[in-house]
Amino acid sequence: MRIISGQWRGRTLIAPEGEATRPTADRTREALFSMLTSRLGSFEALRVADLFAGTGALGLEALSRGAGACVFVERDHAALAALKANIARLGATGAEIRAQAAEGFAGGPFDIVFLDPPYRSGLGVKVLPRLALEPGCWASIETAFDEDVEVPGFAVDAVRRHGKAKLTLLRKL
Repeated sequence: MRIISGQWRGRTLIAPEGEATRPTADRTREALFSMLTSRLGSFEALRVADLFAGTGALGLEALSRGAGACVFVERDHAALAALKANIARLGATGAEIRAQAAEGFAGGPFDIVFLDPPYRSGLGVKVLPRLALEPGCWASIETAFDEDVEVPGFAVDAVRRHGKAKLTLLRKL
Protein backbone atom coordinates (compact mmCIF):
# COMPACT_ATOMS: atom_id res chain seq x y z
CA MET A 1 0.00 0.00 0.00
CA ARG A 2 1.42 3.36 -1.02
CA ILE A 3 0.59 7.03 -1.50
CA ILE A 4 -0.50 7.52 -5.14
CA SER A 5 0.31 11.19 -5.78
CA GLY A 6 1.51 14.46 -4.29
CA GLN A 7 4.44 15.25 -2.03
CA TRP A 8 4.62 11.70 -0.60
CA ARG A 9 4.05 9.90 -3.90
CA GLY A 10 5.32 6.31 -3.77
CA ARG A 11 5.84 6.28 0.01
CA THR A 12 4.58 3.09 1.61
CA LEU A 13 2.07 2.86 4.43
CA ILE A 14 1.91 0.19 7.09
CA ALA A 15 -1.22 -1.73 8.06
CA PRO A 16 -1.94 -3.76 11.18
CA GLU A 17 -1.74 -7.55 11.04
CA GLY A 18 -4.94 -9.53 10.66
CA GLU A 19 -8.30 -8.96 9.02
CA ALA A 20 -9.76 -6.31 11.36
CA THR A 21 -8.54 -3.44 9.15
CA ARG A 22 -9.29 -3.45 5.42
CA PRO A 23 -7.26 -0.66 3.77
CA THR A 24 -8.64 0.83 0.57
CA ALA A 25 -6.72 -0.74 -2.31
CA ASP A 26 -4.33 1.47 -4.29
CA ARG A 27 -6.39 1.05 -7.47
CA THR A 28 -9.63 2.00 -5.70
CA ARG A 29 -7.98 5.02 -4.05
CA GLU A 30 -6.56 6.11 -7.38
CA ALA A 31 -10.03 5.96 -8.95
CA LEU A 32 -11.59 7.92 -6.07
CA PHE A 33 -8.97 10.67 -6.20
CA SER A 34 -9.26 10.86 -9.98
CA MET A 35 -13.02 11.47 -9.61
CA LEU A 36 -12.44 14.11 -6.93
CA THR A 37 -9.66 15.86 -8.88
CA SER A 38 -11.90 16.14 -11.94
CA ARG A 39 -14.54 17.83 -9.79
CA LEU A 40 -12.36 19.93 -7.46
CA GLY A 41 -9.30 20.68 -9.54
CA SER A 42 -7.09 21.01 -6.47
CA PHE A 43 -6.99 19.83 -2.87
CA GLU A 44 -5.13 22.96 -1.71
CA ALA A 45 -6.16 23.99 1.81
CA LEU A 46 -9.23 21.72 1.90
CA ARG A 47 -10.56 20.44 5.24
CA VAL A 48 -10.87 16.65 5.20
CA ALA A 49 -12.30 13.98 7.52
CA ASP A 50 -11.30 10.33 7.27
CA LEU A 51 -13.83 8.31 9.28
CA PHE A 52 -13.25 4.63 10.01
CA ALA A 53 -9.72 5.72 9.09
CA GLY A 54 -7.84 2.47 9.64
CA THR A 55 -4.33 3.11 8.27
CA GLY A 56 -5.28 6.64 7.25
CA ALA A 57 -4.61 5.97 3.56
CA LEU A 58 -7.46 8.19 2.29
CA GLY A 59 -6.76 11.18 4.52
CA LEU A 60 -3.00 10.90 4.01
CA GLU A 61 -3.51 10.81 0.24
CA ALA A 62 -5.51 14.05 0.52
CA LEU A 63 -2.80 15.67 2.68
CA SER A 64 -0.16 14.52 0.21
CA ARG A 65 -2.10 16.33 -2.53
CA GLY A 66 -2.24 19.60 -0.58
CA ALA A 67 -5.23 19.39 1.77
CA GLY A 68 -4.76 21.79 4.67
CA ALA A 69 -6.00 19.54 7.47
CA CYS A 70 -7.43 16.09 8.08
CA VAL A 71 -9.24 14.68 11.10
CA PHE A 72 -8.75 10.92 11.35
CA VAL A 73 -11.40 9.06 13.36
CA GLU A 74 -10.62 5.48 14.40
CA ARG A 75 -11.24 3.38 17.51
CA ASP A 76 -9.40 0.08 16.86
CA HIS A 77 -6.13 0.01 18.85
CA ALA A 78 -4.06 -1.80 16.18
CA ALA A 79 -5.35 0.52 13.45
CA LEU A 80 -4.60 3.57 15.63
CA ALA A 81 -1.02 2.38 16.11
CA ALA A 82 -0.59 1.98 12.33
CA LEU A 83 -2.24 5.36 11.70
CA LYS A 84 0.04 7.13 14.18
CA ALA A 85 3.09 5.42 12.67
CA ASN A 86 2.05 6.42 9.13
CA ILE A 87 1.54 10.05 10.13
CA ALA A 88 4.91 10.12 11.88
CA ARG A 89 6.74 8.41 8.97
CA LEU A 90 5.39 10.98 6.53
CA GLY A 91 5.82 13.96 8.85
CA ALA A 92 2.19 14.81 8.12
CA THR A 93 1.31 18.23 9.50
CA GLY A 94 -2.35 19.11 9.66
CA ALA A 95 -3.26 15.62 10.89
CA GLU A 96 -5.49 15.29 13.95
CA ILE A 97 -6.41 11.90 15.38
CA ARG A 98 -9.63 11.25 17.27
CA ALA A 99 -9.45 7.88 19.02
CA GLN A 100 -13.18 7.21 19.10
CA ALA A 101 -15.99 5.47 17.27
CA ALA A 102 -17.01 7.29 14.11
CA GLU A 103 -20.64 6.85 15.16
CA GLY A 104 -20.06 9.33 18.00
CA PHE A 105 -18.12 11.89 15.96
CA ALA A 106 -19.98 15.08 15.08
CA GLY A 107 -17.25 17.43 13.81
CA GLY A 108 -17.09 19.79 10.89
CA PRO A 109 -17.19 21.73 8.73
CA PHE A 110 -15.33 19.73 6.08
CA ASP A 111 -14.89 20.02 2.33
CA ILE A 112 -14.43 16.26 1.82
CA VAL A 113 -15.44 13.33 4.02
CA PHE A 114 -14.17 9.80 3.47
CA LEU A 115 -16.14 6.97 5.07
CA ASP A 116 -14.84 3.41 4.87
CA PRO A 117 -16.91 1.51 7.45
CA PRO A 118 -17.01 -2.26 7.79
CA TYR A 119 -18.81 -3.71 4.76
CA ARG A 120 -22.53 -4.38 5.18
CA SER A 121 -22.67 -2.43 8.46
CA GLY A 122 -24.70 0.51 7.08
CA LEU A 123 -22.62 2.80 9.28
CA GLY A 124 -21.58 5.20 6.52
CA VAL A 125 -25.21 6.09 5.82
CA LYS A 126 -25.88 6.52 9.56
CA VAL A 127 -22.80 8.64 10.34
CA LEU A 128 -22.77 11.04 7.37
CA PRO A 129 -25.96 12.98 8.26
CA ARG A 130 -24.61 13.67 11.79
CA LEU A 131 -21.69 15.74 10.53
CA ALA A 132 -21.75 19.53 10.30
CA LEU A 133 -21.42 19.81 6.54
CA GLU A 134 -22.19 22.72 4.29
CA PRO A 135 -23.85 22.51 0.86
CA GLY A 136 -21.33 21.48 -1.77
CA CYS A 137 -19.32 19.22 0.54
CA TRP A 138 -18.17 15.96 -1.09
CA ALA A 139 -18.47 12.59 0.63
CA SER A 140 -17.22 9.19 -0.42
CA ILE A 141 -18.60 5.99 1.07
CA GLU A 142 -16.85 2.70 0.34
CA THR A 143 -19.10 -0.35 0.65
CA ALA A 144 -19.26 -3.92 -0.56
CA PHE A 145 -20.00 -4.08 -4.30
CA ASP A 146 -23.64 -5.12 -3.73
CA GLU A 147 -24.58 -2.42 -1.17
CA ASP A 148 -26.65 0.60 -2.19
CA VAL A 149 -26.10 4.03 -0.66
CA GLU A 150 -28.78 6.68 -0.17
CA VAL A 151 -28.33 9.51 2.30
CA PRO A 152 -31.02 12.16 2.88
CA GLY A 153 -29.71 15.61 1.98
CA PHE A 154 -27.07 14.23 -0.40
CA ALA A 155 -27.16 13.62 -4.16
CA VAL A 156 -25.30 10.65 -5.61
CA ASP A 157 -22.80 12.02 -8.13
CA ALA A 158 -21.02 8.81 -9.17
CA VAL A 159 -20.91 5.10 -8.36
CA ARG A 160 -17.93 2.95 -9.32
CA ARG A 161 -17.31 -0.73 -8.65
CA HIS A 162 -13.75 -1.92 -8.05
CA GLY A 163 -13.56 -5.67 -7.41
CA LYS A 164 -15.29 -6.38 -4.09
CA ALA A 165 -15.62 -2.65 -3.33
CA LYS A 166 -18.03 0.03 -4.48
CA LEU A 167 -17.34 3.76 -4.21
CA THR A 168 -20.31 6.10 -3.97
CA LEU A 169 -19.46 9.78 -4.38
CA LEU A 170 -22.08 12.12 -2.90
CA ARG A 171 -22.56 15.88 -2.78
CA LYS A 172 -24.30 17.71 0.06
CA LEU A 173 -27.42 19.55 -1.15
